[in-house]
Amino acid sequence: MNKIEIFGKNHYQSVRQYLPRMNNNKVDAMKIAKEYGYDYWDGNRQFGYGGYVYDGRFASVAESLINQYKLTAKSKVLDFGCGKGYLLFEIKKILNCDVVGLDISEYAIEHAKPEIKNKIILGSVDELSRFKLNEFDLVLSNMTLHNLTLEYFEQSLKEFSRIGKKSLITMESYRNTQELFNLQCWALTCNLFFSQEDWQYLLGKSNYRGDYELMFFI
Repeated sequence: MNKIEIFGKNHYQSVRQYLPRMNNNKVDAMKIAKEYGYDYWDGNRQFGYGGYVYDGRFASVAESLINQYKLTAKSKVLDFGCGKGYLLFEIKKILNCDVVGLDISEYAIEHAKPEIKNKIILGSVDELSRFKLNEFDLVLSNMTLHNLTLEYFEQSLKEFSRIGKKSLITMESYRNTQELFNLQCWALTCNLFFSQEDWQYLLGKSNYRGDYELMFFI
């Protein structure tokens, strides 16, 4: 497994106010966020994204992924936890290759980019079993796996290794006490709060052979 940096450019551009997030009736906000409905995607910022609209921010990420993994028009890409499918849209727009999305949010799929809406499947880890060995040239999962239980996290890694020739996953993490505090303040749906060292241990324990990227809250 290799640690790389691709998604971080977008992650670190966002300005986050950590203490207000923690003090703003966060327990109720977490419950609402975990429904992954309107409030999480397009409602008030205290419940999630505060309006997850297409703005082209994933165009540069798509270009980096294409270059990093040498994707072509013949490639097939899966995005696990794709949300509204903006990244898949950018990849398909450049390459016109085969893309598949998987997400548990009916709302996100309903409001996905029209161009790739019919490419997104409703479901989670259990749906990965429908795919064949090495079916995908690249399996992606950006800021999703830390929302799973540890059992489903390990199951997803095994499935990624089975269905993907290559893979890249990103998770929320921390390197010191301040970053842990920031993460605890900010996270609404995170279930696995692991340090950089613990994530690396888990990836090794699961025999994960793909790439990974950790996102810190600084």
